[in-house]
Amino acid sequence: MTNLIRRFRHLADAIPTGTMSVGLGIAISSIASYAFVVVSLNSLQGDATAAFSAFWAVVFVIGPGFFLPLEQEVARALSHRRAQDLGGRPLVLRAVRMAVILTVVLVVAVLAATPWLSREIYRGDDLFALSLSLSLVSFCMLHLTRGVLAGLGRFRAYGELIAIDAIIRVLLAIGLSVAGVDSAGMFALCLAVAPLLTLPIVLLRARPHLATGPEAPMSELSVNIGWLLAASVLVQLVSYAPLLGVNLLSSDADQAIVTGFASAFFVARVPILAFQAVQGTLLPKLAGLAGAGQHDEFRRGFNRLMSVVVAIAVLGTLGAFIAGPFVGGILFKDFTMSAGSLALLAAGSGVFIVALTMAQALVALGDHRVTAIAWGIGCVVSLIAMALISGLELRVDLGFLLGSAASGLTMAIALRLEQRKMASTGIGALVDAIEHEPIEL
Repeated sequence: MTNLIRRFRHLADAIPTGTMSVGLGIAISSIASYAFVVVSLNSLQGDATAAFSAFWAVVFVIGPGFFLPLEQEVARALSHRRAQDLGGRPLVLRAVRMAVILTVVLVVAVLAATPWLSREIYRGDDLFALSLSLSLVSFCMLHLTRGVLAGLGRFRAYGELIAIDAIIRVLLAIGLSVAGVDSAGMFALCLAVAPLLTLPIVLLRARPHLATGPEAPMSELSVNIGWLLAASVLVQLVSYAPLLGVNLLSSDADQAIVTGFASAFFVARVPILAFQAVQGTLLPKLAGLAGAGQHDEFRRGFNRLMSVVVAIAVLGTLGAFIAGPFVGGILFKDFTMSAGSLALLAAGSGVFIVALTMAQALVALGDHRVTAIAWGIGCVVSLIAMALISGLELRVDLGFLLGSAASGLTMAIALRLEQRKMASTGIGALVDAIEHEPIEL
């Protein structure tokens, strides 16, 4: 017993400072994000429900899709400077300039596409245009700040930022619901406002300091940014393909299906919710192995994680078939999907998180290009499936499942070929990949 206690204390001491906070932040964020969806969809009716769910898909494809790579590169480059005892202010200033340019381009593109988005996605609610534009600005600030905090080793503040953003989001939605607001655009605005309220709270507590240092060439921030950007956007497209597909492929006769699909989609996302919570709780364990110098544990740690993820995928699919309609009826007032269709959609979520776990391992091994190509293959397969299959629900459900499976199979083959690299890579790289690639619901 004494030896067991000593071993536990040794492992706890080896865990890098803040890793517990990051894991807890990811877990809290996933639960609060789900609560936000439940409150929002139950406060809306008819077309407003479909419009909000479609907006959710659009904003999380564009927002994290384009800004998460910037966060990752800032964190990597700033951490490298910190290890060399070099000030990071010039690097961050260059990143800010890049972020501003990217944000302006995206906002202009979104405003130019507003007539089409309003017709196909927003259902005529003009407030969505403001919500999407402001969300891009706030997401830019949020991800840039996360990159700085990670690069400075301020992981406690990083975890707080993730958690508080999601908590404020759901509190705003509860306030709107209590006030009787039924505008989908107002609930969409919560996504834009929450980061703007979160950042002052966290930054006033953390007070990160950026010292002056040598000038930062563009190459310092662009080692893998192209492949990271491609992979980031493509993974979000695969993830939200069902929501986007059901809205873009529907006819006037399918409106009841589109409205009910929104709540069914988020019931089927329960495996992803469990995936986030499990990754959050396993982070300290994996980080402890890295801190203890057990670098040969990469394969073992990854296999352990994969076993849990596959179990979540299987149980999520079975749970959706057995109890999904019952749970959906409790959580959402307009839930209508059958057990078979819900199980198929949940199976897509399950296969997706298996593919995502393999993607994180490939990123840890430095195979950013393979990851981007794999998600690209998944997008193509998903589009082909949706184009060839008839029946609105069936085509988007199978498109999601087959697209995720195609990405996962591609990455499984790549990992099989990288066995030698896995044997020589420290598990700390896998921890970093998980910490800096949280997936939104």
